[in-house]
Amino acid sequence: MPERYPAELEPGFLLRAYAAGFFPMDHGRRARGRVRWYAPDPRAILPLDAPRIDRTLRRARALPYELRIDTAFTEVMRRCARWNENPAEVWISERFCKAYGELHADGHAHSFEAFADGQLAAGLYGIALGRAFMAESMFHERPGAGSLVLAWSAAHLRDRGFTLYDIQMQSPHLERLGAIEISAADYEWRLRDALR
Repeated sequence: MPERYPAELEPGFLLRAYAAGFFPMDHGRRARGRVRWYAPDPRAILPLDAPRIDRTLRRARALPYELRIDTAFTEVMRRCARWNENPAEVWISERFCKAYGELHADGHAHSFEAFADGQLAAGLYGIALGRAFMAESMFHERPGAGSLVLAWSAAHLRDRGFTLYDIQMQSPHLERLGAIEISAADYEWRLRDALR
């Protein structure tokens, strides 16, 4: 029987890597070589007490979206993989979809979704360990939907006692929502605390 994916994408290995502060990326949709691992310095996080999160949610109440959790995990992953149509830059390969699908089935990977008229309009997925959530990727196809999903996911995690929302790398969009960059050493301390 052919291998579904390399040993480093086995659920146990992935969870140990996240717990140590690393996240994987593939290169190209048909990636078959070794998985590449990253631990950026600085690291981007979304403080769960960022005031812009609640402001975004208040403004978003008028938007015509239904918010859900874990009802379309596979579709969210596949939409994230298609978000960038340049195959050389896509880092969510088919083997990643299979591996993270197993993590989802085991209760470690989750998706946050916004639906409009019954159609998936935006979503993000990531890994939950202890009181830490490591967001992997997101997409949006309607105005305001991406910001809404991100702010709502942060509020949801905060309300359930999470203390760390890792978003890996900063972007202008994330910065507008209150994301900050911290040193790798600070990140490692926060991660250890969240995993206690």
